[in-house]
Amino acid sequence: MNESSSPPAAGYRAAAAAGTQMFDLVEELYPICRSITGDGVRETLRRVSERLPLTVHEVPSGTAAFDWTIPDEWNVRDGYVADLAGNRVIDFQAHNLHVLNYSEPVDRVVTREELFEHLFTLPDRPDWIPYRTSYYNRNWGFCASANQAAELTDDEYRVVVDADLEPGSLTYGEYLKRGRSEEEVLISCHVCHPSLVNDNLSGIALATELARTLEGLDTHYSYRFLFVPGTIGSIAWLSRNEAQTAKIHCGLVVVCVGDAGAFSYKKSRRGDTVIDRAVLNVLTTTAPDHKVIEFYPYGYDERQYCSPGFDLAVGSLSRTTHGEYPEYHTSADDLSFVSAEQLAGSLDTYLQVIEVLECDRRYLNLSPKCEPQLGKRGLYGAVGALDQQPIDVMTILWVLNLSDGEHSLLDISERSGIAFRDLQRAVGALLASDLLAPADSAVTDVARIGGGSGQ
Repeated sequence: MNESSSPPAAGYRAAAAAGTQMFDLVEELYPICRSITGDGVRETLRRVSERLPLTVHEVPSGTAAFDWTIPDEWNVRDGYVADLAGNRVIDFQAHNLHVLNYSEPVDRVVTREELFEHLFTLPDRPDWIPYRTSYYNRNWGFCASANQAAELTDDEYRVVVDADLEPGSLTYGEYLKRGRSEEEVLISCHVCHPSLVNDNLSGIALATELARTLEGLDTHYSYRFLFVPGTIGSIAWLSRNEAQTAKIHCGLVVVCVGDAGAFSYKKSRRGDTVIDRAVLNVLTTTAPDHKVIEFYPYGYDERQYCSPGFDLAVGSLSRTTHGEYPEYHTSADDLSFVSAEQLAGSLDTYLQVIEVLECDRRYLNLSPKCEPQLGKRGLYGAVGALDQQPIDVMTILWVLNLSDGEHSLLDISERSGIAFRDLQRAVGALLASDLLAPADSAVTDVARIGGGSGQ
């Protein structure tokens, strides 16, 4: 491959096609009722496996995972609240959020008062169904819109949850794309939510497409993709792969990447790791309205990867983050809330971050004593690099001045404020003019995959 790295706009596949494929996967997975265990997770991973060669693992109930224990497996077939004439007034078949996730099986007649002790609504969003769980506290229950609840005026109702809650296993999927180095970049998403799209079918779809994009490329780093149930899944993986974590160079937790909001980045626990620098470098130059969130020990699985016993360099890159959009954990987080276009833009941002990780190299100025004459080499003024786009002379001068074998391109980008990709294009021109040489031997194909929507 050539050392220049300004990717063409359609560098890996048309962005629109990638966005459509991701949305198609979201749409296919949307009806499945998922939880932290059970057949919904297995079916989801089976469908991802049709696109990506996943290895699927089963961890038996009762297995210790640090301070946690793998819970009993939950599978639900049906659930409803019916009046005594048999009319279903709340129905799992209409929307799988209607049954409290991990509800115990139940089949009996209850008073209206007892029903309402087990009924969850959103009074401020009367048309929406909330998403509620009871993973580790045995309970039964239902979720409904406040408007539905207001119509429940009978004295008694029959409540039925047709489910199994018994020993089984927890299921997660894993895919390793091997690079030339055993050092790994971890990409993790959660697969435990039922019919919720932005959180986190969008993350599953993006992780799948990102893995498919990288699998045929020559990369320096290896890339480990985890499709795990939230919290307990990452804890289970870490407990079973503690030695493996020494190879993790950095990573990202993929969540909420399909909505139309600005990008948000939650830093790793240390806050100044290579992934923090790479993500913020990309967002600073491509998404100036982005939001930076300092690490705090709550949220998604980054808090497990960043727990003090591991302290991995793992952040979380999303659009509108959890809890900051009203549709979060409600039935309004549906297929209308995300778009193929936004998914494509998120994928492109992830690819740019990977491009920085893969292509952040040190170079040596081969004419370091005073400034070389650029004009006689065709490098002064509005000249074209290998992709025929003009290169700013100031960009060339920054690369030459800091290419002393000590400063990487990321260092130069941070100091100069010049976009990483623009520095890469200048590097290509300087290499072609024999003014620059690599200070290391890393070579990567990743520079070929960029482009996309640029959103």
